[in-house]
Amino acid sequence: MAQISEKLLPSSTRARQHETIVDEDEYRRQRRAKLERIGKWLMPLVVLVLMIWFWNRIVTVNEIPHYILPDPVLVAATLAADLALLWQALLVTLKITVLALLVAVIGGVGLAVLFTQSRFVEMSLFPYAVILQVTPIISIAPLIFIYVDNRTVGLLLCAWIVAFFPVLSNTTLGLNSVDHNLRDLFRIYGASRWQQLLHLQLPSALPYFLGGLRIAGGLALIGAVVAEYVAGTGGIGSGLAFTILEAGYRLNIPRMFAALLLIAATGVVIFLVLSLLSHLLLHKWHESAVKREV
Repeated sequence: MAQISEKLLPSSTRARQHETIVDEDEYRRQRRAKLERIGKWLMPLVVLVLMIWFWNRIVTVNEIPHYILPDPVLVAATLAADLALLWQALLVTLKITVLALLVAVIGGVGLAVLFTQSRFVEMSLFPYAVILQVTPIISIAPLIFIYVDNRTVGLLLCAWIVAFFPVLSNTTLGLNSVDHNLRDLFRIYGASRWQQLLHLQLPSALPYFLGGLRIAGGLALIGAVVAEYVAGTGGIGSGLAFTILEAGYRLNIPRMFAALLLIAATGVVIFLVLSLLSHLLLHKWHESAVKREV
């Protein structure tokens, strides 16, 4: 009966009702999207403020000495007071991280291309790349500093070992994941092996490579810090890890926390920069980055 009465309504009235329903759905969708955009930034800030407040309450209520657990206000004051020293140490760590990431990209992509061009090369070398990945860098670093005289080269080698494998494995997976129909199409049109690589495999592997690059960015920083820590125990130091080690010896715990805060902030910045690079390269064409309306 309701369906019959609805059909008897004028077409203009039915159109207005339909438009009202569509407008309400669109309003709800836009409102939900707006709340998600605000919440993406607001919720982490709220959690951060609560954590700092909770940290402050623990120190204040329990009257914990600053050489055991410093107050967040004291950490911020130490960061401001020692900023010149910490900034110089940060530049050293950042230089090693960026160089290691660059070498990992060149070596990882180059070896991945070589793997896709020769199955025998992949079978011969890939197991050793896995061995390098699964061996803890903290156990390799002392040997590296024994056999490598140059401190910078030793640090770079340690950071590279950690960052190399994600680029290699992800890029190899991307190069081998090309649609077989497109591969057959290239063969039908007589494309050479290098033409297939340049125009088909490399573009298809780009999202995989960028995913591995985001992982490698954080691992390069971890490798640089671990290598600096090992070098610092041997009396060689200038990076943030050595600063943490030295501050620990002096019971300057606020400086340790300030240096640790800089390391964490550096890792976040590296991830954000690489995520932005991934978005700029993929947002116009790849499904993982193209925004769809809900």
